[in-house]
Amino acid sequence: MANNRRMSGKKGAQVGSGGQRRRGLEGKGPTPPAEMRKGHAKQRAAAAKVRRAQGRPQQRKGAGRSSSELVVGRNPVYEALRDGVPATMLYVQQFIDNDERVREALQLAAERGNIHLMEAPRPELDRMTNGLNHQGLVLQVPPYEYAHPEDLPAGAYDKGEDPLIVALDGVTDPRNLGAVVRSVSAFGGHGVVVPERRSAGMSAGAWKSSAGAAARTPVARATNLTRTLEQYKKAGITVVGLAADGEAEVGDLAALSGPVVIVVGSEGKGLSRLVGETCDHRVRIPMPGGAESLNAGVAAGVVLYEASRRRS
Repeated sequence: MANNRRMSGKKGAQVGSGGQRRRGLEGKGPTPPAEMRKGHAKQRAAAAKVRRAQGRPQQRKGAGRSSSELVVGRNPVYEALRDGVPATMLYVQQFIDNDERVREALQLAAERGNIHLMEAPRPELDRMTNGLNHQGLVLQVPPYEYAHPEDLPAGAYDKGEDPLIVALDGVTDPRNLGAVVRSVSAFGGHGVVVPERRSAGMSAGAWKSSAGAAARTPVARATNLTRTLEQYKKAGITVVGLAADGEAEVGDLAALSGPVVIVVGSEGKGLSRLVGETCDHRVRIPMPGGAESLNAGVAAGVVLYEASRRRS
């Protein structure tokens, strides 16, 4: 009995330890940045900056800028970083469960080199996102710098080219806006015009749908789309509206080979009355398959292809 008691007092792993010593030898991954190390001076400074930022409401900085946007959740943040959505700050919850998606997001942010990492307590992230399920990751997307509508034809003429511009009327889905930006870039267009109100803006969703084209193709915001189209007409640019009841088919329109603005309405309502009346031509896309309409991204792509073919 005495021998058994002495053996039970020995140090070391006991039977049934579950391999704790082996787990203890496993690595814990790369050392986190200073901003995420508890107790580090940079971490304390970053936390203080988060608290100060939460005390100030976001404000627009001018007519040519959108407001900042937050992307929340592990998958959305990872996908935004992977797809090149511009970002200024990645907020990471303190003591976050460091799973694969979190590690991938941190790695992508580090590779960018211009995204600040800030560790913040969960209550602060809850307040920042108004209680959304952020899963410990919040990405701040900076305000988008919109061009002026006059900049688009000016940029075309600077290149010695006739303007090829797409204007969107009542398109509220940012994915459609991103798809249009992508098509404009692919077919040699010079930009996209969107109304300031009741329209999709250049959000993180639009950036993702553009597949990087938003970095190369300007988007202008018009206070009044009808007035902007009238100004384009005075400058010698033909305004072509897409409509299911258009008088001619897209392929028959010679104006596509010159300076032109293609106006695309929403899938459901089409062009608004005032915008439709402003157009020089209303054309339709032939659809022998019987579909009633196409979404804005697809419709713009079809007409841009025809314009590009004529110009080449």
